[in-house]
Amino acid sequence: MTEAEKPLSVPKGALTYASYLRVDELLSLQAPRSSPAEHDETLFIVIHQVYELWFKQVLHELEHLIARFSVDDAPAVLSTFKRILTIFKTLVAQVDVLETMTPVQFSSFRARLESASGFQSLQFRVLELRAGKRDERMLAHLASDPAAAARIEKEIEKPTLFDAFLGYLRRQSVAVPAALLARAARAPIEESDELRASLVRLYKERNDLAVVCERMVDLDEALQEWRYRHVKMVERTIGFKRGTGGSAGAEYLRQTLFRPLFADLWTIRSEL
Repeated sequence: MTEAEKPLSVPKGALTYASYLRVDELLSLQAPRSSPAEHDETLFIVIHQVYELWFKQVLHELEHLIARFSVDDAPAVLSTFKRILTIFKTLVAQVDVLETMTPVQFSSFRARLESASGFQSLQFRVLELRAGKRDERMLAHLASDPAAAARIEKEIEKPTLFDAFLGYLRRQSVAVPAALLARAARAPIEESDELRASLVRLYKERNDLAVVCERMVDLDEALQEWRYRHVKMVERTIGFKRGTGGSAGAEYLRQTLFRPLFADLWTIRSEL
């Protein structure tokens, strides 16, 4: 037996792959509710649990991105954007796996979801808020969950990625309207003719800053692409039925499409 073929000797009590990642605990969390168990329910659970893990990582990265913007660390800003955007590619690609489940296969256990709905994903709501979305209706949707509502309230009072981006531009001598810099944390982001004029000049004169702006657009586009794939997946799976939990299903999701968070960064395209 060669050295490579010998079994790995791990001291008792030492940290292992399984104990570090808590694999046993992780693999115990997939608990289908159908009885007898429907084959496809496990896939449905795994996919959505993986989504929540990725949302957790994106939130972690967004917090880091905001911190790097605040200290004008452009290399770290760009590398963090790259990681977030790569994660979003994975999020979108996972829809392909979910779409291997036919409408009949989904309907075999759909009733077991009762009031559970992807619309209730707290982490995705926080993710949108952290990026820059402001919508007080989020609180109404979470009225039955005080802990979730409290987290939304806490997040909605924090400066957003867009605020950090504007502060960074201002420190780089870009003319950012004072009203935008002084915007109350929970107020919606308003479009600004003055900001657009500054952005047009920036794109023509400051390539280093234009690259950062493009990463903001990439993130906005990634969010829109995720929403689009989600809508089409729901339409493909349940058509125009009501969603689980009584939501409007695909009809509601369709209303969220093509609504950029950073509208001014899109509007200037016709002026460049």
